[in-house]
Amino acid sequence: MRESVKRGLPSVRGAANGRSLALPKARSIQKTFNNLKITILCGFVTILVLRGTIGVGNLGGQDTGGGGASQKVAEENARALEEIRRKEDPDEESELGMQIDSNATYPNVTYTLGPRISDWDQQRISWLKENPQFPSYVNGKPRILLVTGSQPNPCDSSVGDHYLLKGIKNKIDYCRLHGIEIVYNMAHLDKEMAGYWAKLPLLRRLMLSHPEVEWIWWMDSDAMFTDMVFELPLDKYKNYNFVLHGWENLVYGKQSWIGLNTGSFLIRNCQWSLDILDAWAPMGPKGKIREEAGRVLTAHLEGRPAFEADDQSALIYLLISQKKLWGDKVFLESSYFLHGFWVVVVDKYEDMIRTYHPGLGDERWPFVTHFVGCKPCGSYGDYPVERCLKSMERAFNFADNQILQIYGFKHRTLNTAKVKRTRNETASPLEVKDEFNLLHPSFTASKSL
Repeated sequence: MRESVKRGLPSVRGAANGRSLALPKARSIQKTFNNLKITILCGFVTILVLRGTIGVGNLGGQDTGGGGASQKVAEENARALEEIRRKEDPDEESELGMQIDSNATYPNVTYTLGPRISDWDQQRISWLKENPQFPSYVNGKPRILLVTGSQPNPCDSSVGDHYLLKGIKNKIDYCRLHGIEIVYNMAHLDKEMAGYWAKLPLLRRLMLSHPEVEWIWWMDSDAMFTDMVFELPLDKYKNYNFVLHGWENLVYGKQSWIGLNTGSFLIRNCQWSLDILDAWAPMGPKGKIREEAGRVLTAHLEGRPAFEADDQSALIYLLISQKKLWGDKVFLESSYFLHGFWVVVVDKYEDMIRTYHPGLGDERWPFVTHFVGCKPCGSYGDYPVERCLKSMERAFNFADNQILQIYGFKHRTLNTAKVKRTRNETASPLEVKDEFNLLHPSFTASKSL
């Protein structure tokens, strides 16, 4: 297995034809000159901003009327700064691209998530036989453990913590209805695998600690269940070990960096899964390794921006470069929304309510809404914070209405936490049926977890 990993992961260190990654002296001089220009322009922009804010020679705060002009000049200089950077970056990237040798050895193949295990299937079978009170299948259904988590420290704002709370409440609701166990993690189990990669050591540890669990379901903290009725079609995956939302043609054909999504996926508790975690991990350690791996991924994956290696891109690259080794056991699911991009769905919820019903799981009533690009717990993101928070509130309330209707309530609108009554109290409460049959659903009638 280790040899296959070595062959599949190229290195930016393995320079083609013996060339070095060091920039020529002339390019170094050019970079120094460009940095000097950037410094001067930054100073100039600072002066203009101060002038537009307090006025030159007027510290009393009187408006000099030059704010608009200053803003325009600042924007022009910002464009100039960006132009300088663009002049540097393409040459540097193209030169790096020339160094990539697809037959080279990746520099970090020695990294592992833990001691090598090669007989996990046998160990697990023996344990299950010795502990029949902890079966991996209950009433004919595989036991599932949903795993999610967040950073160990508080969010940058209390609003971020509030939406983390809503996110875990949402997941608990779904798991309670469907007989799924849940783990919420707030610890970094491996300091080298922080950020995108923190899930890998956690998944491995949970597999080895819970042999009674057949499937582990990872879900990002910024993903919410929005179809409380839909159930995973697990029979569909009986011959597979890894289920992700994605498309074969985008991964293996176009080799797109968004051909699949790792924000919500299922991985079976078995030897194959331990092996793919080991093969997946070497691009993850933070620092130079992750930065160099990021260059490899950007060079090979369609549309990927230049940034350090992330778990999603690394998995796509692994599947492409070692398809014969892993591809047969990976199921790329697109018939329902195991991952539903929030931008596409959150503004359509009212139309869905009028036209469809929960239990569909697809574009008509998305199973999961994932807030990719929103960082409610951090201080930055790809989308405006207000838009993200408003959309997360709508998604939460859309799902929460499916829970509240059990008890005769719903949110006044999807934009507010306030609720209203949907039916009157009765002296015969056991005769009342909830609209979606979630109070005592057939799929949890005899669960014994």
